[in-house]
Amino acid sequence: MLLSEQDQFLSYNGEVLVFQLSKPKHAEEADDKTMNLCVRRMAFNTDTKLFVEKSSGLFSMRANLSEIEMVCCSCTVDSRTGIILPCILMKKKKRNNVKYFLLLLHSSNQFEQSFYFTLDYELKEDIRLFAGPSVLWRHANKLFYISSKTCVVQSAPVQLSSLVWTGEIVGEGTVVLGIRTACLAETEDADVFSVSDRAIWGSEFFGYAIQTQKMLAGTCFMPHAYSRVVSSVYVCKTERWKKQLRISLVAITHKNQLIWFQSGVPKGVCELPYEKPCLVKTAVTSSNDLLFVVSFASGNSCVVQRRDSLQVASKWQKVKCVLVDDFIGSGSEQLLLLFKDDSNTDVLSTFKITDLGEVNYASGINYKHDVPAADGLQENGLLTVRALETRLQAGWTSVRELQQHLGLQKRVILESCRALKDLVEERTHVLPNAKEEGLVSLWDDVENPPHSLSKETSLASNVPEHFTEELWQRVVGDSLVVGVKLTESFYLSLSDVSLSLVMDQDFSSISPIIKCQSKIIKLNKAFSTLTVSSSQIEPPPKKMKLDLDSKSDLRKEFPKRSSRIQLDGAKTVTAVTSLSPLLAFHRVCCVVLLHARKQNHQSDSLQQSKKIAVLCGKILLSLEDISNGRYSVKMLRDNSYCTGSVEDILAVLAVSVRFSFQIVSSECTLTPVSSWLLGEMECTPFKECQDNMFCHKAGNVHGTIFNWTLKNPFEGVLTIFCRNLTVLFQCLHSLTRVLPPSCSVKLLRSGSKAVLTEQLALALEKEMLTLKNSLFLKETKAENSLTQGNVSGKKISNAPLASLLDTEEGVQQFRKELQNEREESVRSMNQTMNGALYQKTALKIAEAQLSSDMSVWRLS
Repeated sequence: MLLSEQDQFLSYNGEVLVFQLSKPKHAEEADDKTMNLCVRRMAFNTDTKLFVEKSSGLFSMRANLSEIEMVCCSCTVDSRTGIILPCILMKKKKRNNVKYFLLLLHSSNQFEQSFYFTLDYELKEDIRLFAGPSVLWRHANKLFYISSKTCVVQSAPVQLSSLVWTGEIVGEGTVVLGIRTACLAETEDADVFSVSDRAIWGSEFFGYAIQTQKMLAGTCFMPHAYSRVVSSVYVCKTERWKKQLRISLVAITHKNQLIWFQSGVPKGVCELPYEKPCLVKTAVTSSNDLLFVVSFASGNSCVVQRRDSLQVASKWQKVKCVLVDDFIGSGSEQLLLLFKDDSNTDVLSTFKITDLGEVNYASGINYKHDVPAADGLQENGLLTVRALETRLQAGWTSVRELQQHLGLQKRVILESCRALKDLVEERTHVLPNAKEEGLVSLWDDVENPPHSLSKETSLASNVPEHFTEELWQRVVGDSLVVGVKLTESFYLSLSDVSLSLVMDQDFSSISPIIKCQSKIIKLNKAFSTLTVSSSQIEPPPKKMKLDLDSKSDLRKEFPKRSSRIQLDGAKTVTAVTSLSPLLAFHRVCCVVLLHARKQNHQSDSLQQSKKIAVLCGKILLSLEDISNGRYSVKMLRDNSYCTGSVEDILAVLAVSVRFSFQIVSSECTLTPVSSWLLGEMECTPFKECQDNMFCHKAGNVHGTIFNWTLKNPFEGVLTIFCRNLTVLFQCLHSLTRVLPPSCSVKLLRSGSKAVLTEQLALALEKEMLTLKNSLFLKETKAENSLTQGNVSGKKISNAPLASLLDTEEGVQQFRKELQNEREESVRSMNQTMNGALYQKTALKIAEAQLSSDMSVWRLS
């Protein structure tokens, strides 16, 4: 493709973008008013040392060649995405006005019209493109700009004679640096030097922030004395130090000079080789050298190097364009000089790439024997690519293994869900082979295990026909509470009781198991027993390898503690789950399962309890019932009492957390507590148990249950059942305002110290007995022979030592007997134990240690 004078060049990500205006190839008639804006992406090929076309694109417009024109192009930030994109400003002449429109070029070579505007004059002076994208220009000594956000031409309240720089400054946004006639206001707050400087030269620098519409002092850029000679500026660095703006920049002047300024003070000057400098830009080379590239109106260019001083490093003539970018992919910038060549008008036919160091490419040179630096650079690039490919392959392997693990985990969860559904419907579930699923058994494979897992998870054979008295459900806030009231005789034979909810519908994309928390609640007059099974705070469980019967039951409490609770008569089990996920199905049916261990108190063998899963019934939940308040908790006032059903009370307790506080007053009685409950907290007692009160006060504390028990007029225990800690803190804050200052309030963690100490002593005693019994097991022949050997050894060792050591024969006999004792000791250390016996011993030790650890934690 041939070049013309209107063609525009732009560097972008190491590529050269060539913008050209042309007629379509099919346009043969002169009245055809279609024009194409073509773009060609050219990249430097390090093998052929030439620029080759990578891709191209075009944008069609309705205009004649004489009507359309490219004004300028630049790379600016698209405010919608924050990505830097090439953009080009186009001009279309009409009869009475001129239309300007800005085009953005995307990576797919598609042009996007950002915005357009119409003026009654042509843009000729100081046209700049900046972030937004936005366009800024100067006309009739006024500053105008338009952005893609507003699409309206705006005027800045400043008069200027020249525009020397536009760019970004930290904390100010887009800033314009211009020159205007000096404004010498008497009330202006400025130093004397600045005022006299402007008075002498009659002009001054000024900065104007586009976004904030704020004026900046021009002296932080340069002294006003240079305002009459500076033609262009390039700001290299901006920073703020102690709220002061520090700026480093270079400026070119009409006196053919390049001057380096730091914080408004000139630090160096260099004479330029040509006249009429018009533009300056910078480049950072591989050796971290900062180069200043100066372009002249005559078509010449030069490079000024900044080391000890500013000096001209190189110069060229008949230069069409100078671009700065990383064209060879070395990680640093180079200069691309495009030269004017009348004999060859092809795209990028005559060029030079250089960084004034090792990189030096030029058109028309045979590179069969390239310089060693280029070969080394290419080899380094190849090694870098190989290393990146290796890291990418390793990362892909890790991702693939993670995907396989997640797939296996999903299959295991789905198989568990199928097994649970089969259990609910009383069907026999056949487990898949571990090898087929790609699993490895963590236990020793035994053909006939003594206690099959399938037997443990099967329905209990001796479950009574009517074991539940009632199945109910309530809605408390965003929680669904399901309760099962068990018969007294059935519950007394159980331990570790919990409920689970399983959706009866078949959803292939989600698990049918509903996540819930189970609680065992006993409701009596004093509300004294509230046992939490799975939702209570427990110490971190220890890692233990248990048998098949107990490996999934690490969170259970010790059976003796459960037995104590059973004797108290607790027989209501609740399950609490989040309500909103269930309402997404509009109507859902759930199966209620009771899980427990059926006690066998007569046997002390390994199988002292049996896991059972019992079907309690089904519940139906619909959005219509929730909206009608069918399952809502109703706590009303009736003659200073709270009329709530037992199920309503249990539902509130199930979603609440219990806190007990011991209140002791040494100087006065605790009568203000009762007044506080009945007055400020608006509590009403339940008819059945008047010591327990329901809070009717509006706000977060509504629904809180209080129990106030006086041991004597100066000491009592306040128990609070609240939804969360925020409600607890609000109640305590309100209570402390009515209590006397001498009162002490202490949180009772799990009971009285004396009871907990006694429990710890009993647990430690059982742990010691368990360890003792496990160490003195004598169930094998080796142990029997070891015992006989120990008896005979004791007889010999008990002989008088002096009589054996008097003679040489006695010493030999003593050595022989000592050697026999050593051998017996070694044999005692190497005795074996069968697997079933070891399992039984390990389980007993683990249970005893878990019980003592729990007691220590409660006491601490």
